[in-house]
Amino acid sequence: MSHVLPIDRRRLFIGALALVACEPAHALAAPQRALIAAAEAQVGVTTLYDPAYERIAFPGGDVPEVRGVCTDVIVRAYRRAFGFDLQAAMNADMKQAFSAYPTRWGLSAPDTNIDHRRVPNLQTFFTRRGASRPVPTDMKDWQPGDIVSQLLWTSRPHIGIVSDKRSADGTRPLLIHNIGRGTQVEDMLAMFKITGRYVFFPG
Repeated sequence: MSHVLPIDRRRLFIGALALVACEPAHALAAPQRALIAAAEAQVGVTTLYDPAYERIAFPGGDVPEVRGVCTDVIVRAYRRAFGFDLQAAMNADMKQAFSAYPTRWGLSAPDTNIDHRRVPNLQTFFTRRGASRPVPTDMKDWQPGDIVSQLLWTSRPHIGIVSDKRSADGTRPLLIHNIGRGTQVEDMLAMFKITGRYVFFPG
């Protein structure tokens, strides 16, 4: 009996192996999928990096989606994925515990135009919501949908969302962020000092 598969069955067999090889090690939970999809939907839409202060509406305020900063990727993703407004939620928290938030900007009261667009404030908010997690020592232990804060070479804070896609060598997850060229999905997780990890999926 021949052990050679007919050509059509052989192609199906090889195709099945390819599907198995590409399948993620862990299936994504619905909140993870929603947050990642909402962040990736900004790629090609937000094409500029613009940190200028601007007066915006409240709640639900935003600068034009063609531009923004790293924090805007986070804020827009949570609004799109969960209908959760970090601008409003942070403002409510700051009104209750303003002294818990960083004071480096010399403000004496919350500012709905900018508070949620600052990385240290997002870090504080996530921590106060019980979302802070230990930073993995191994890149493989990062999970899709994790929020990661970093410190750039300029000592400027940065923040992004861990993707379910991986680097070309398969050893690192990619990062969804805006570091200067608009929202991108890039191999940047290991490039800068990591200052925090947060897992926040509002109910």
